[in-house]
Amino acid sequence: MIAYIIRRLIQGVIVLFAVTIITFILQKLLPGDPAIDLLGAKANRVQIEQIDHLMGLDRPFWVQYWKWLDNLLHGNLGYSYKREQTVNSLLAVAMPRTLVLVGESTIIAVLLAIPMGIVQAVKRNTWFDYIATGVSFTLYATPVFFLGLVTLLIFSDDLNWFAPTAPSADGIAPYLTDWNAMFLPVITLALPSVASYSRYVRSSVLDQITQDYVRTAVAKGAKQRRVLYRHVLRNALMPMITLLGYALPALFGGALITEVVFNMPGLGLLYINSAEQDDYATMLGLTVLITIATILGSLIADLGYAAADPRVRLTDS
Repeated sequence: MIAYIIRRLIQGVIVLFAVTIITFILQKLLPGDPAIDLLGAKANRVQIEQIDHLMGLDRPFWVQYWKWLDNLLHGNLGYSYKREQTVNSLLAVAMPRTLVLVGESTIIAVLLAIPMGIVQAVKRNTWFDYIATGVSFTLYATPVFFLGLVTLLIFSDDLNWFAPTAPSADGIAPYLTDWNAMFLPVITLALPSVASYSRYVRSSVLDQITQDYVRTAVAKGAKQRRVLYRHVLRNALMPMITLLGYALPALFGGALITEVVFNMPGLGLLYINSAEQDDYATMLGLTVLITIATILGSLIADLGYAAADPRVRLTDS
């Protein structure tokens, strides 16, 4: 187990290193001049050269990358000259809000998807199964931004049930307590996950109820409900552990769009604003953060699956 974790962490470091190089190169290929973006179009040559020297842009590419990488190894993601703040401080403010959004939507998605998938499996090829399947496919195929606009139009503009925007106050408390403002962003991010998770649960339950141990339990007189919840459900939910770990990148991607639609000041809105303002340091820091979350999500999924199922053994092979 320890050897496996070390090997996966080494692989993760290599992936992170490759992502930073590619992102750094793409950043340099983007049109525009950071110095001109900072000073304005009327800046003279002397001012531009001073800013380039201050930001280290007059140095060779590999020197710039090495300096940035050295700062990263010391926990420093850079400095945003656009906002006159460190990238660390910007992420420290925005990240908890996104984590709340992703966490709440994941919990709701799991709580809705598991019973929905179980009922679909038990009542397969019935009207409920057909309707739920159609709804799942529709939600799964609907872009997050379109789903957000539809929920905003119906539940905020027409029915006036919920606030049209997420909380914008400082601190994390409003994002945990103000459900009137958080309902639409959370449900927008959760619904596509419900569609995906419920299909996995349905397929997994259908696979399990055909196994020999289920037929044996039924032959011994065990009630269907007891077999379903005491035996089938535990084995059927194993793939969900892996699915949740690998869903982190998609959830963060969906959160990016959701935050823009509902004007929620999290990582997604920060990334979009940084892209519009050519704030390369913040964009690079966010890319590194999401890459780390993806690597850790993959590792946690594998370890969680091994812990839940004693038949799985993690080896170096």
